[in-house]
Amino acid sequence: MERNILMVIEYCGTNFFGWQKQAGKRTVQGELEEKISKIVNMPCKVEGSGRTDKGVHALNQVATVKINSPIPLENFRVALNKLLNDDVVVKKVKEVDLDFHPRFNAKRKIYQYVCCTSKTRKAIDYNLVTYINFDVDIERMKKASKLLIGKHNFKAFCSSNTNVTDFEREIYDIKISKKGSKIYFELTGNGFLYNMVRIIVGTLLQIDKIKEENIVKALETGNRSLLGKTMPPNGLYLKNVVYD
Repeated sequence: MERNILMVIEYCGTNFFGWQKQAGKRTVQGELEEKISKIVNMPCKVEGSGRTDKGVHALNQVATVKINSPIPLENFRVALNKLLNDDVVVKKVKEVDLDFHPRFNAKRKIYQYVCCTSKTRKAIDYNLVTYINFDVDIERMKKASKLLIGKHNFKAFCSSNTNVTDFEREIYDIKISKKGSKIYFELTGNGFLYNMVRIIVGTLLQIDKIKEENIVKALETGNRSLLGKTMPPNGLYLKNVVYD
């Protein structure tokens, strides 16, 4: 009897070439498929809620896999984690309807970007945050971020290396906070384009130079050159996927 198993997955993206399976490269999807196939003794395909790029992390990536095995859920999770390397772990599992799809059924996605303003770079977390060597105005960034709330054409906030033709997305909320030397950006939306979060963060961090009117013009014209740089992947986390 076919079963659809939902998995909530955490991984450090540093040593992965992203989520999507690629021949000859270590990816999260590829590693999960390989290990699950050994447990259930059959080929399988893992479907994710979305792709993360090389170096991007996930706190709660959601994925499903269809199997023909009576293995109890907790036994499946424990067996899978024993086979997986230390930089990826399946936190939760549950059985869902066969027609459930982690990407198509998702209502909201929440991404977090973490910057560090410390003048001295740390060796411990160098691949988990992005270090910036300039001062930032948190209140001005918060004000500018409100221009992005709502439904817009975000073509200017997307890398040119994309096959997407529909650039309309809706951002529900952007939260910016500072704790010690770390700045946290949390973006909630119905979906995000390729590099969209990294471009938004790069733009907000440079708001003193870029100005709020450039954001408005970029939304109107799709002109990428009006915005800030694309931030590195190591500060980015897929924080949560919401289905309710």
